[in-house]
Amino acid sequence: MTFILSKILIYFLKPYIWIFVLLVIALISPKKRKRFLTLSIVIFFVFSNAFIVGKLMNFYEPGYPKAENYDVGIVLGGYSGYNKRSNKIEFGSSSDRLLQALDLFKQGRIKKILLSSGSANLLDTSQKEADLTLPFLHQIGIPDSSIIIENLSRNTIENAKNSLAIIEKLKPGSKVLVITSAWHVPRSRLIFNRFAENKLDYYPTDFLGKTEYDFADFVIPSASAIQTWERLLKEWVGYVVDGIRG
Repeated sequence: MTFILSKILIYFLKPYIWIFVLLVIALISPKKRKRFLTLSIVIFFVFSNAFIVGKLMNFYEPGYPKAENYDVGIVLGGYSGYNKRSNKIEFGSSSDRLLQALDLFKQGRIKKILLSSGSANLLDTSQKEADLTLPFLHQIGIPDSSIIIENLSRNTIENAKNSLAIIEKLKPGSKVLVITSAWHVPRSRLIFNRFAENKLDYYPTDFLGKTEYDFADFVIPSASAIQTWERLLKEWVGYVVDGIRG
């Protein structure tokens, strides 16, 4: 029930929904029209400004950990989907999670890659992300002996419980690196540290905060800035909820 509720509530964390509601209120309330129109414009400017959200992400997203070697690198799901046209995996905006894990593996910094992801779909749970990724890893020459599959988790809490349980069963005391998007690291750290018996390190990928900003970031409204806010708001709410539950 919690999983279903979270999927529904996420739609209320979209700034353009807030703007739409304010415009509707302005339309049906002539006496307060100016006030709500002004408020909608202010919200639009703040949430569509790439510089504002970019600097906030710079503060929120952590840096890289000290270069070390690990027994297992846990790759959190959410980096791909199922392409019904090709019947294969289709990589998304967070695919850097997997790509960086592969790079770390090729460098010898992680010995095994643990794919932690089932299906986050409310209705069709037949396509599990970890299972979809396995043929791709075979195609690029990653041996089965270096791959661990965890295909039951649907969210970060289940990622932590299931993947750490597998590692504890296969090789207790393993040195573990959790690999996920930079904006997802703070909440992942909160959850994984709750279940881990040993110290974990976290490797950030696909940073949303830019290292440099140009003039357009200050003055031109950006649809991607609104999308970044949606992710950040979702993470903040999730962080608070997971902290309370913990």
